[in-house]
Amino acid sequence: MGETIQSVERAAAILRLLASGPRQLGVAELARALGLPKGTLHGILRTLVHVGFVEQDAATGKYRLGPTLLHLGSSYLDVNELRTRSINWADALAGRSRESAWIGTLHEGHVLVIHHVFRPDDSMQTLQVGTYLPTHASALGKVLLAHDPYGEGTPPLEARTRRTIVDPAALESELDQVRARGWAAEMEELTEGEVAIAAPIKDPRGIVVGAIGIRGAVERLAADGRLNMEFVSYVRDAARAITRDLAR
Repeated sequence: MGETIQSVERAAAILRLLASGPRQLGVAELARALGLPKGTLHGILRTLVHVGFVEQDAATGKYRLGPTLLHLGSSYLDVNELRTRSINWADALAGRSRESAWIGTLHEGHVLVIHHVFRPDDSMQTLQVGTYLPTHASALGKVLLAHDPYGEGTPPLEARTRRTIVDPAALESELDQVRARGWAAEMEELTEGEVAIAAPIKDPRGIVVGAIGIRGAVERLAADGRLNMEFVSYVRDAARAITRDLAR
């Protein structure tokens, strides 16, 4: 195999140590555990922070794994595989709900739409695959934000309609509800007259790697101003089915 590069080995040791538990570690703790001089450790940590593999808490000065490494760790389940494994379930969801079905992933602070099934009627519709949705104003985005451990997807809270959540505290409260109940809704927050519902798709490790949902007119999904829970069950059933499929 030949000689290895010592600095890369040391960087890998730092990453393994930071990944071994939920708490953050300071330079002294890392140096003691790894037997490295603090000066050497500082240089490696600066580089790891620069590339996004590690991040430093501004308040405590301690270090933890960064969001770039988190996404690299999930790269074996890439967008193409997620889309391929989800297509049949999305088609079935559109047929069952009689509404358009959407699948999205978190990408650079937005929801990237990776699959879109038209509403099964004769109305004029536009394919949305490859487009971006705001995370705070879409049901898909709320699901992804709620399960984004480092808050990387949290956007500027710009109003899309008069109902869009633009207060950070209100959004965090909404995300708490999403985590607690296992699904998200968006009532005319992205587009006037439209309602959306979404639920998380998880990989074999239980990590949320995407979201699936439906979007339709408010008079169909929330005719009396309240969400029709039958549609919620359709979406959750589809999300669970994809999650089971990914576990095989």
